[in-house]
Amino acid sequence: MPKPAPEILAPEILAVGEPMIEYNQVKEGDGRNFLQGFGGDTSNFIIAAARQGAATGYLSALGADANGAMFRKLWDEEGVDHSLVIENSKAPTGMYFVTHGPAGHEFTFARAGSAASLYAPADVPVTAIKAAKAIHLSGISLAISASACDACYAAIHVAREGGTLVSFDTNLRLKLWSKDRARAIMSDVIALSDVLLPSYDDIVAITGITEPDALADWCLTKGAKIVALKLGSEGALVADGKSRHRIPPHPCQPVDATGAGDCFGGSFIARLVAGDSIEAAGRYAAVAAALSTEGYGAVAPIPRAEMVRKAMG
Repeated sequence: MPKPAPEILAPEILAVGEPMIEYNQVKEGDGRNFLQGFGGDTSNFIIAAARQGAATGYLSALGADANGAMFRKLWDEEGVDHSLVIENSKAPTGMYFVTHGPAGHEFTFARAGSAASLYAPADVPVTAIKAAKAIHLSGISLAISASACDACYAAIHVAREGGTLVSFDTNLRLKLWSKDRARAIMSDVIALSDVLLPSYDDIVAITGITEPDALADWCLTKGAKIVALKLGSEGALVADGKSRHRIPPHPCQPVDATGAGDCFGGSFIARLVAGDSIEAAGRYAAVAAALSTEGYGAVAPIPRAEMVRKAMG
């Protein structure tokens, strides 16, 4: 019998950004075969949060196409509320391709003029954001278009007015905007964020600082209340104004790191909202992210809470 879809509750965690259909290269067939999956950093994030038991919802726009319908089916299966995701009959759902080589994974995008890039401040659902405990966005959410950037700012201001936590993942993509523009806008959003989830390479590119503790200090000085610095194979560093903790990497057998940072972020925020300390949330998220690298694709390998708990021992 098919597994019943989870009951969808009023979202306590929301994410805003661009969902994208994924085609991920696999080894079979001399690298000419691609596995269809799902991606988009904030969609990955919200599914990761849902798989850890959080009540979740997504804010975006999809095309009135087969790819958009696949996303709605996916979110139904994952228990992610998509009732506030707009359908745009004049724009497509975005796609991307992942190839793998000696330098790691490489992305090729087909996202120009996507429905999500047309998302605007008027589309932002004020009541839902104020009712949530946290809202999440990323550098990609800000970079895909001027209107999407303005929508993210509108969502941030609504959240701050309503006491909703603002979570931000840098996810720097220089194919989408210049480093100078990214640095200026991200620095501004960091100052408005309660929880910052930067990847090491991103924040080094923005600041020029290379030492992890100094990077955490820079983020806290800018205004972030909590920093969870993702250090890849070296684990993570979590800090706030009172304490900081180095989180060791969890042993794993990685085959594809696509979406691992998004899995870390969704798991971290899910545990924070559930009441964990920053250290406990960081340790949990590091295990979840490690497990997510043991399969292909951004979404399929994201572990559920019982898998993470079992791996933690």
